[in-house]
Amino acid sequence: MRLRTVAGTVEDRVGPIGHDASMTEAMPTAFTSYDDFAHLRFERPTPSVLLITIDRPEVLNAADERLHREFSEVWRVVDRDDSVAVSVITGAGKAFSAGGDLAMVEKMTTDYATTLEQWRDAKAVVDEMLTSVKPIVSAINGVAVGAGLAVALLADVSVMGESARLSDGHARLGVAAGDHAALLWPLLCGMARAKYYLMTADFVDGREAERIGLVTRCVADDEVLTEALAIAGRLAAGSRTAVQWTKRVMNQWMLQAAPVFGESLALEMLGFLGPDATEGIRAVRERRAPVFPSAG
Repeated sequence: MRLRTVAGTVEDRVGPIGHDASMTEAMPTAFTSYDDFAHLRFERPTPSVLLITIDRPEVLNAADERLHREFSEVWRVVDRDDSVAVSVITGAGKAFSAGGDLAMVEKMTTDYATTLEQWRDAKAVVDEMLTSVKPIVSAINGVAVGAGLAVALLADVSVMGESARLSDGHARLGVAAGDHAALLWPLLCGMARAKYYLMTADFVDGREAERIGLVTRCVADDEVLTEALAIAGRLAAGSRTAVQWTKRVMNQWMLQAAPVFGESLALEMLGFLGPDATEGIRAVRERRAPVFPSAG
């Protein structure tokens, strides 16, 4: 397979939740239950911990329009479920999420309505995760890029495998680092490293990500989900008000940088309408280094 990417009512409290939606199923106007999600799978490893699995393994969990919307909508549904104390999110198969689906990204370079929709959804992912009530733990297995990386790093606790790799990836496409990156990376790993990794779009493996502070913990690849679930269990056993209010207060550090996030996201979207993004996408399709028009 040649992959092209940019880089309900709970009837059973322990076990699968929701349903397998078809690829052609219309997107709901409102997401009100676990059954409304097509590309996220829900399970209960314990009654108070919800395991959310990004479920497009055939494309390394790349985010199309539907999954991008689901990344923002899921947290309100979780917050309304009183039986859930903590959620854990991971990817099915070999990746956490390989970034944006290239067909969707390519459409953003020519269609204003698509760009506008993705601007709204990208903003909503950050807004909803930072203002969600319940703690979120990410189990980063394999590659995490773009929108998937935003979800991975915006989690309150992040557990990453040693051989997993992450990259913001936007500069590689010829657009500014938007989504979460300009907001979050300087707080996590410092301005000097943030500038380097966001301007070069270099990949960071699990050990380095832990060393520089991008993720909470790095563990052996086969221990990622086990460790994430163990942490979730500890949080679920604690005082809900203490944990939730601590999360709320700590997230104020990110929320006060909202103007930085807003400008970065606007400049990212503006970049998709320019010639560099067109070349960046063409280079990905042709498996070569880009030759950006703005480079001279």
